[in-house]
Parts: sequence; structure tokens; C-alpha cells
Amino acid sequence: MSYTARLAELGITLPKPAAPVASYVPVVVSGGMAYVSGQIAFADGKIITGTLGKDVSLEEGQAAARACGLMILAQLEAAGLLDQVARVVKLGAFVSSTPDFFDHPKVANGASDLMEQVFGGAGQHARAAVGVAALPLNAAVEVDAIVALKA
Repeated sequence: MSYTARLAELGITLPKPAAPVASYVPVVVSGGMAYVSGQIAFADGKIITGTLGKDVSLEEGQAAARACGLMILAQLEAAGLLDQVARVVKLGAFVSSTPDFFDHPKVANGASDLMEQVFGGAGQHARAAVGVAALPLNAAVEVDAIVALKA
């Protein structure tokens, strides 16, 4: 089954891929790998903003991370690569948080769980989940990806 078909089976509709907000491209392919630039979370066309530990709950953060994952998939689809994914190699999750917020890995699970849901075992990946003082456009969460492509 193709991953496009898997998304349909799961009832997932991908968002319109976001345009870059600075001097970069959304996806670069090199050496059989796709590197997806950091994607921020959108809901109903608006950026999910705020700070975990202050004005964004853990559950809202997880939903934001999932939305970042959906945007990663949308960028892969726009590049014609979604059905070429062999494995999700690594995700990097950046969580805008207060100094006393320590559940970054739980927030990042929103994106990680989506990858496994869509890609099965090939969606299991290495990961970093870090807290940061601020993200572009006051986003609550940003996630980037490294993806191995089929030969």
C-alpha cells in the first residue's frame, strides 16, 4: 500500500505546504536522503503559538507537534517524495517552553506517533526533543526531519 493510500485509510488530509518564511527551501534531497526544514504547526490556517508551561498545555503541545508532522508529510508530498519514503531516520523537535517545563519528549510524541501511524515500523526513528526560549513567529513547536528514500 502506498503512503498516500495509508493517509486516506487513516482519514488524514494533509494541509497545504507552508511557504518558507526566510532564505531556505522546504526539502533538500542528497545522497538518498530527504532533509525537511523545520515545520511549525498550523490549525485552521493559523499558527499555533505560545509557550509550554505558560499558556500552552501539554495536550495542546502534542497536537501542535502532530500538526508539525502533518506539515512534514505535506512538504514530502509536494516534493513528490511521500511514496518514496523508505524510513523516517530522525526528527528534531523544538518546544517553546518555560525554564521549568520538562515534558519536551511528551510534546514531541505528537509528531513521532504520527510517523509510526503512517509509516508503520519504517516510521520509528531517532529523535531529539529540546526546549527553547522562542521559535519563529511565536510558534509553540517546530519539527524537522531526515528521511531515507527508496533506491
